[in-house]
Amino acid sequence: MIRFFLALLFPLFLFARENPFFPIDTTENIPLTSNKVKKVPPLKRVALIFPSTTRILENITVEYKNLDGSIATKKIQLHNAVDWHLPLFISQSYYELSTKGKQSVTAKKKKNAPKKARYKKIASLNFITFYAYGKKLNVITKDKLLRDFLLVKPHRIVCDFKRETNIGSYVKSIKHSLFKKIKVGTHKGYYRVVIELDGYYQYKIKKTSSGYFFTLL
Repeated sequence: MIRFFLALLFPLFLFARENPFFPIDTTENIPLTSNKVKKVPPLKRVALIFPSTTRILENITVEYKNLDGSIATKKIQLHNAVDWHLPLFISQSYYELSTKGKQSVTAKKKKNAPKKARYKKIASLNFITFYAYGKKLNVITKDKLLRDFLLVKPHRIVCDFKRETNIGSYVKSIKHSLFKKIKVGTHKGYYRVVIELDGYYQYKIKKTSSGYFFTLL
């Protein structure tokens, strides 16, 4: 009789649970969750600074996180010339979107109007004068250019002009210009001009009626 009673109770022990007040299978395999949401600061604006060797921006790749936590990327092909002196900004602004396209015709004309080049005298001697504007350098002189070449560390253009002179040495530092310093030193039969630049460039020279015209590339 006792064995028969135990046989009836044995199945009940198999289905016993720690908390019998929850329905079967409603709490099984449910992952632990949290209602805490990580606060991420909104994107305002970030700036990317290019090295002085940069000339062309080929593409932009952005890596972002989706709602489900997966990581994805988006790539935009560009192939556009850039000025490494200016930072590249990444920003989000509803104001910019809402005001886009609301510029007046007059404002657009002013924006697209070509700017008149204003060359600034950055250095001058009795026989040679230097005028700069952006990446252009206008050298006014009657002296013949014998040779020119490029040196690095610091990046500089070296030019030798034919003239017998004895001025010793001349050094002029220039602020707010791509041409940072002008040095002139005399040698037998010629004088040497060293044009120190603010970064890495190539250059081209054009002979003009008043001297020589340099363009940084």
